[in-house]
Amino acid sequence: MSRPRVLLADDHTMVLQGLKAVLAPHVELVGTVENGLGLLDAAVRLQPDVVILDISMPGVNGIEAARQLLKTQPRLKLIFLTMHGEPSYVREALRLGAHGYLLKSSAVSELVEGIQTVLRGERYIAAQVREILGPDGPEAKAPAPSEELTPRQREVLRLLARGASAKEIAAELGVSTKTAEFHKDAIKRKLRLRTTADLTRYAMIHGLTGE
Repeated sequence: MSRPRVLLADDHTMVLQGLKAVLAPHVELVGTVENGLGLLDAAVRLQPDVVILDISMPGVNGIEAARQLLKTQPRLKLIFLTMHGEPSYVREALRLGAHGYLLKSSAVSELVEGIQTVLRGERYIAAQVREILGPDGPEAKAPAPSEELTPRQREVLRLLARGASAKEIAAELGVSTKTAEFHKDAIKRKLRLRTTADLTRYAMIHGLTGE
């Protein structure tokens, strides 16, 4: 029986090298990429059976990449392998259609088992992740994006999530830096968030980074 064709996506070269070493005996590695845009391109060119991807990647993050991939290649099996174990990340990944979710601290045997499981048409959630989710499990709904944000605030949030500074946001939107900072502070208050990292996480979880 032919081995499953696997594409790896992670922005750390050492992680990719380690994954290649441990997976080589079990799968056919068709390629590796280090950013979200590269993943979207490689998935079309290489036609893998399974994509193993991280959440934090430059350009297009893993959540958004998965969302786009499953629209164009609904039969593709996606397994997240990430350091992000927060329930909101896990539930959003599974909600949008990911087939597996593991942490980078998971055992190698779990990753191999995860690949085999998703190829059988089943979902695989690593033991560590199940413990984090607790009794509510993966089906608990993540909070919906706030409807209080104005279109301009949503645009500012999108740019913040892409790493833009207040000065860069001001230039992009044709406003003053002071106005950009005002919008940023208003978004924090409305969403009850404290830091730019919190805003970025919110935007990633709710698919607001690619609008």
